[in-house]
Amino acid sequence: MPVTERLVQPLLETIIRHPRVVLTAFLLAAVALGWEARHFQIDASADTLLTKNDKDYIRTQIVNRRFSPQEFLLVAYKPKKWPVFSEQSFKDLMTLRRRLGEMDRVAAVHSILDVPLLSLTGGDLGSIKDPSQWTVENKHFKLEQIRQAFKGNPIYEDLLINKAQTATAIQVLFKDDQKLKSLHDRILDIQSKTLETKLSAADEKELKRLKKLAEPMDRELDDKRSDEIKAIRGIADTYRDHADIYLGGVNVLAFQLIQIIKHDLAVFGGVIAVIICMALYSLFKKLRWVIIPVVCCTCSVLSTVGLFALFGFKATVLSANFIVLQIILTLSLVIYLVVQYHEYRMEQSDWEQTELVRKTLLRKASPIFYAGIATVVGFGSLVFSNIEPVIDFGWMMIIATIFSIGISLILFPAMMAMFNRERGESRRGLFRYLLNFLAAASLRYPAAIGILSLGILAVSAVGILRLDVENSFINYFRDTTRVHQELTFIDRQFGGSTPLDVVYTIANDQRKKDLVMTANTVQTLQRVQKSLEAHPGVGKILSVVNFTELAKELNRNKPITEYELTVVYWTMDKTFRNELLGSFFSQEHQQLRISARIRDSIPGLNRAQLLANIRADMQQLGISQNRYMLTNLFVLYQGILQRLFRSQILTMGIVYAVLSLTLLVLFRSFKIALIGIIPNMLAIAVVLGVMGWLKISLDLMTITIASIAMGIAVNDSIQYIHRYLEELHDGSPQQAVERSHASVAYAISYTSTIVILGFSLLAFSDFMPSVLFGLLTGLALAMGLIFNLSLLAVLLNWFVKKPLRHIHVERKLLEEKS
Repeated sequence: MPVTERLVQPLLETIIRHPRVVLTAFLLAAVALGWEARHFQIDASADTLLTKNDKDYIRTQIVNRRFSPQEFLLVAYKPKKWPVFSEQSFKDLMTLRRRLGEMDRVAAVHSILDVPLLSLTGGDLGSIKDPSQWTVENKHFKLEQIRQAFKGNPIYEDLLINKAQTATAIQVLFKDDQKLKSLHDRILDIQSKTLETKLSAADEKELKRLKKLAEPMDRELDDKRSDEIKAIRGIADTYRDHADIYLGGVNVLAFQLIQIIKHDLAVFGGVIAVIICMALYSLFKKLRWVIIPVVCCTCSVLSTVGLFALFGFKATVLSANFIVLQIILTLSLVIYLVVQYHEYRMEQSDWEQTELVRKTLLRKASPIFYAGIATVVGFGSLVFSNIEPVIDFGWMMIIATIFSIGISLILFPAMMAMFNRERGESRRGLFRYLLNFLAAASLRYPAAIGILSLGILAVSAVGILRLDVENSFINYFRDTTRVHQELTFIDRQFGGSTPLDVVYTIANDQRKKDLVMTANTVQTLQRVQKSLEAHPGVGKILSVVNFTELAKELNRNKPITEYELTVVYWTMDKTFRNELLGSFFSQEHQQLRISARIRDSIPGLNRAQLLANIRADMQQLGISQNRYMLTNLFVLYQGILQRLFRSQILTMGIVYAVLSLTLLVLFRSFKIALIGIIPNMLAIAVVLGVMGWLKISLDLMTITIASIAMGIAVNDSIQYIHRYLEELHDGSPQQAVERSHASVAYAISYTSTIVILGFSLLAFSDFMPSVLFGLLTGLALAMGLIFNLSLLAVLLNWFVKKPLRHIHVERKLLEEKS
């Protein structure tokens, strides 16, 4: 008796003798863990998309702290019935600003009504003692004066007013939680050491402690942000009769992302469950074959989610789909058991229910265990990625797979032991004709199948060479969604949406003690800003250059000298100076920040090339790499996308190598290991090729399709190979193919059909990565089904003509025992 059976049989006997006890214990455990599952969280923050101690992220955090930009969001106002510069618009803006300012965490609200219009003062910057008096609110400017003051304004245009002056934006600034800020500063101080050296054990320990302290506070802050965004949307909805209101900002994006994912999990999870139930009843025509898989899937998912919640594991944008995947894995294992039960029931009319259940488990224990190992290996390959959410997803799926295997092998016999033996014949309907066709084609036209497979591989290979990682946040959402419309509007009307910072360190030879900054420094900054403006896709740019342009306008269109700039800087009101320049000039560190925003909605924007061009410009301007940094979200996201491409190659190689090794260990045959991996490699190649031909970019979701599809589809390969090798003991290779298609192929077909149906429902999601993930994974599994039941059969028939000694001939032994 094989090792697997020796391990399973004692447990199986206990389950069959005490099914109610086992079932009750499992249900109670599932309910207890399910209660903990209510604490399970989805985190869409930026740091969930990064590698551990990501240097670009740490630099961005340092720059943000140094130049102190406050947390903010934009509320864009576009009137429907009157101009922006009108009394009615001003009235709406005043009301909006007041209502927004009443929120607890709001520190300030800026709009076109309260920013100083310095061009209307009639003097120079140094003579303005109280800039706050020169606002629309405090002065009775004429509407035409206001319109002209904002037109072409180097600071406010594309920030608070669009170029066409048809929409304006309110900037809502939020207060910092000083205790949380202090914790984050201490965390950043430790993390910043990784820019120079490796952290010590003491630093790692302190970092872990500080993050643990900050975590509940971060969670509380996220909840507050969600409530604030909901409240702002509620306020905005009161204006919808006469104005369009759009929200923008990183936190708004994260909020919408979580809302869509939660909606998808609830709605599509429910719909997929209904479809699965309908498919199961349609296939097996008995209510018990719906109840048993549903109970197994429910217990598996609740237990896993509860465990993750108990240990503080969070789902990211990527790993949120693990629930759907676990349902599919559990379902596939249960269907293999159901089909085997039906096969024995038809063959052994004298066996009682307990004997049917016992023999079913003993027969399928080994292939299910082998398939489970292969699935764990497939998902385990994700751990070797250098992208944190991909690694976390790999670990989550490893744990989920182990739960699925254990629960299926225990709950199935416990529930089946409580039912009577089923009567009547199994109905196989349409699948019988399909499988008979594939079996006949595999035996009659093997060469044609081989040549066709090679042709498909060649076409797919060309498509794979066309793959890229170009993507944008806007394209992540269906164009009918509110978030897509908001992002697009702000991107096009207010100077872009994704921030990119260029931080320039002033050279020692450009520093003078008696000057704030030299003319050479200003000129260098002007050249850098001009080079940025020349690139397609670069929107609004803000820096000290905009301040000097404003000073030039006030100086009767004459440039101010470096001495005049110094005088103006020190004579200006300190608060006004900090508001105007604090985010762009750090005197202490002698650094200047150029803040640019990238227009993500521009079709065909090559983001990697844009960054390369900016670096080339800096080199051409004679600015060495140690004198500037490119930071912020655009750089971080682009870095992730580039690592995705490298990670895909690494992950694919590891998947194929380790799965081949796993098959070699399972079947102890290099030839069978190679045969088993070929159909699955071809299925993945088809999917990646389709992506390349259709110009579907790799992203955080599609990057995992190869490992996921391999992890699931290899189950089918193992089940088929195991059955084929068993059948070789009783007949020729041709008969083994026919019998395998007449038995285990039904389980493979049933599982794949239900899984593909489930994944295809994601096509209706509003989150485009989920749409692509569902459709492409469904395609991968469909191709895996076809290749496993055609090409795999051909290869086995050609190259494996003798049975392997170590494969236990379960059928004969069972017949002898019976």
